Amino acid sequence: MQTVQFISTTPDQLQSEINAGVKIILEDFLKNFKPKQPNEYLTRRHVADMFDVDISTISNWQRTGKLNPLGISGRVYFLRSEVEASLIPLNV
Repeated sequence: MQTVQFISTTPDQLQSEINAGVKIILEDFLKNFKPKQPNEYLTRRHVADMFDVDISTISNWQRTGKLNPLGISGRVYFLRSEVEASLIPLNV
């Protein structure tokens, strides 16, 4: 093990240097950290209300592949992130 001696360094100066080093590492970590958001599932009615359209329009969007439905026990759901990603910019 290597020994390090601090000559003419006060405990407060040492603590300040340690804090500065930790702060730099934490800032770098936070720049790259992206917490995973929980999936939010929407029903056909929620999607229809979101876009102010009829449920039949949602069914048409499913059939044409614009929306990717997920299901369980006969219920149909959509991932909010996929619904929002399906929007395309318009050049008006």
